[in-house]
Amino acid sequence: MRRAFFAAVFILLFPFPVLAQYKPFEFSGWIPYWKSEAGVAEARAHLRELTEINPFGYSIKADGTLQDLAGLDKEYWQTLFADARVGKVRIIPTAMWSDGAQMDKLLRDPEWRKNHIQNLYDLVTQNNFDGIDIDYEGKWAETRVYFSAFLQELYKKMGNKWVMCTIEPRTPLEARYDTVPKNIEYANDFKVLNKNCDRVRIMTYDQGTIDIRLNRAQNGKPYIPLSDPKWVEKVIQLAAKDISKKKIVIGVGTYGYEYAITPQSSSYVYDKQWSLSPAYALDLARQLNLTPQRNSAGEMSFTYLPALAGQINAAQTLPNPEPFNLSTSTTPQAAAVALAFEKIRIIWWSDAQAIKQKVNLARKLGVRGVAIFKLDGSADPQTWSVLK
Repeated sequence: MRRAFFAAVFILLFPFPVLAQYKPFEFSGWIPYWKSEAGVAEARAHLRELTEINPFGYSIKADGTLQDLAGLDKEYWQTLFADARVGKVRIIPTAMWSDGAQMDKLLRDPEWRKNHIQNLYDLVTQNNFDGIDIDYEGKWAETRVYFSAFLQELYKKMGNKWVMCTIEPRTPLEARYDTVPKNIEYANDFKVLNKNCDRVRIMTYDQGTIDIRLNRAQNGKPYIPLSDPKWVEKVIQLAAKDISKKKIVIGVGTYGYEYAITPQSSSYVYDKQWSLSPAYALDLARQLNLTPQRNSAGEMSFTYLPALAGQINAAQTLPNPEPFNLSTSTTPQAAAVALAFEKIRIIWWSDAQAIKQKVNLARKLGVRGVAIFKLDGSADPQTWSVLK
């Protein structure tokens, strides 16, 4: 509310410059510390399309101090920050934490919590950042009240700096269970987030098999999406009951996974092997003489047999891949292949068209924008053409 008030006054005083810069629909992107140079290069090349950049680079230690994993004092980072400031692109680094036990211990203690907030405040003010992105994942449900207190205190301390909150997606219970368990508790209080976060970025990716309704609707075909728009819409509509859509940002993944899959009577077991880029997936498909298909989630996928893939190095011609393409097979056919060849692999990833579907969905739902995970030079090269 405070930022909205100041913005309104500023617009009244200086209407034309501000209105020219204001972007009602926002694009932001996380730049991962493990590929920071490539990420910085991509972000610099596309600052015009971005409202905000998020160096994904600070981890939290057990004592609440921060560790810079990305080396944000390096010259290439500082050059990016200078360019971003000239272009009026927000610079908001991400503070990430995934140790539920440590979080619970620190946030329960009022003095430790206060010191941790001071550390975050000092980081932002001393580096002239525009705010902080809180990405504390894996919290315990019993930590909820203490995490809520932390957000309330942090928001007050940060004054006119931005507080962004990145959270896990919450799938509606009726989409997760046939019989909904009693007394389910959550680690995030959506109403508290709504009051104490300027943006709530929901990580609507890594959907996997969580939505049993969508899984069953596949009629026996493999289904292990990064993020099906139908699932994303369920997640966002649920969150919007307690969080203003003007604050909600849809997280969109740019990568994919390879799985070993085993058919059961009416479904599949998916054993994740590793993450991958669209370029890797397309290169493997070319080697296998396979044509990836647009699947029911609007993403790209194909299946193959590792035993046959091993023949590539021997320069042997692969047989017609159609009998092994599970995207067009029924469960009995898949089971027959599995019995003959044991494990089947499926490659599933998000390309520019899949990302465009999420952008269109975000606009349709009336949320604030889209956050891309991740900017590191490995996404579909056409991705930037859809971020408009």
